[in-house]
Amino acid sequence: MKVTVYGSHLCPDTLYAINQLMSKGVDMSFKNISAALSDLKEFLAIRENDAIFDNAKKNGGLGIPCFVLEDGTRTLDITKVIG
Repeated sequence: MKVTVYGSHLCPDTLYAINQLMSKGVDMSFKNISAALSDLKEFLAIRENDAIFDNAKKNGGLGIPCFVLEDGTRTLDITKVIG
């Protein structure tokens, strides 16, 4: 299974998630929203149109790391990625 991770190298939760995915051997692509405007634009398009971010937005959060699975499923829960 391949997963795309939207996050930031400045975010401890993102760094933890990347470490966990790598240690489990997950095929991963990292989109660093702090380093590339194109990655930030992709993330914002997802964030603004998906209800999974409602709680994060309500509480002033960004909603990262965000995981997009191969089938298009989106989640903020790493356990749904690594089981």
